[in-house]
Amino acid sequence: MATLLQYLAHGVLAFGWWQVLLVGLLMTHMTIVSVTVYLHRCQTHRSLSLSPAAAHLFRFWLWLSTGMVTREWVAVHRCHHAHCETVQDPHSPRVVGIREVLWRGAELYRAAIRRPMLVERYGAGTPDDWLERRVYGRYAWQGVGLLLLIELILFGARGLTLWACQMMWIPFLAAGVVNGLGHYLGYRNYDCKDAATNIFPLGLLIGGEELHNNHHTFPTSAKFSARWFELDVGWGYIRVLEWLRLAWVRRSPHPLTRRPDQLAPTLATLKQVLANRAQLMRELTVATLSVYRGEHAVLRRQLSRPSLGRARQLLRHAPCRLSDLQRVELEQLIAYSWPLKEMQSARRALELLWHRSAASPEQLLSRLQTWCADAERSGPGPLRRFARQLACYG
Repeated sequence: MATLLQYLAHGVLAFGWWQVLLVGLLMTHMTIVSVTVYLHRCQTHRSLSLSPAAAHLFRFWLWLSTGMVTREWVAVHRCHHAHCETVQDPHSPRVVGIREVLWRGAELYRAAIRRPMLVERYGAGTPDDWLERRVYGRYAWQGVGLLLLIELILFGARGLTLWACQMMWIPFLAAGVVNGLGHYLGYRNYDCKDAATNIFPLGLLIGGEELHNNHHTFPTSAKFSARWFELDVGWGYIRVLEWLRLAWVRRSPHPLTRRPDQLAPTLATLKQVLANRAQLMRELTVATLSVYRGEHAVLRRQLSRPSLGRARQLLRHAPCRLSDLQRVELEQLIAYSWPLKEMQSARRALELLWHRSAASPEQLLSRLQTWCADAERSGPGPLRRFARQLACYG
């Protein structure tokens, strides 16, 4: 009888609490990696390809540990990108509130997958083989039931606690934290068209999904980190899979290469500018804010403290992100500073250049050369330095 009770309490392995905790951390980490590498970067955005063996391993583990169906997850996330921060977004804290997304993110997900038209429209291109139709899709929740049985056998009563934690892990971290806090608080490297933020620079706990602003700026990139202090664990696993010839990266950020002896932009420069315009606009915004700091004393004599803060806030946004009212307000706030007016005018002109999609490459190059020449000839110091650096890319 005592042996039976011990078996029920501790299972076959008779692990202590700390050992069960380590197993739980390992298994939840495997689930996070499966979500970010397979569901998100591979299936949703097609930024990498996986070998059949690796893809099936991820599919099986997600079926066992979450009960999520690939097609449904992909459809909800693609719909999120297509309608971000609107009423059609399945989980926007800007629409339904941060508490709703943070604490009821899983319910919002389930409500979205109950819309057949959404799944049909946005779930195209996902696996549709015999296993998906007959096992993973048909018996979605039987996978987590099997996991519960396995953990009860291995760990006894402690296995129930472990299983319950696993069932809460993805709904809270992915559906709640990433979709909620990732559009509510944090820092922004890029002024993308929605409210996505980087929650934390070290993407350890959620496999790199913390770098949400970077991802929304470059959604088809397999790599989420963008700055030297950012860490994307998911990208690390992708590189390991590449080395093992189990994965092939299809899209990643194009690195900017410089030719110090180049004096004017070329077609190669234009190609790099168009491919990296978000990064370049960020650098130009940093240069603009440095001019603002230099002009602070001039503006302080003319503007109140709230107006100074408002001017800085508006300058942080790319001109195309400002409404007509905000644009007029900013022009009034910086009217006392010639350098800031020049910086803002240059930013608008550069944005206009890459928004002219109907122009030929030669026409765009001519305009880029003119922009660089004008900036170097008459712009403030930070703008001249930016223009000289821009002309060297290629």
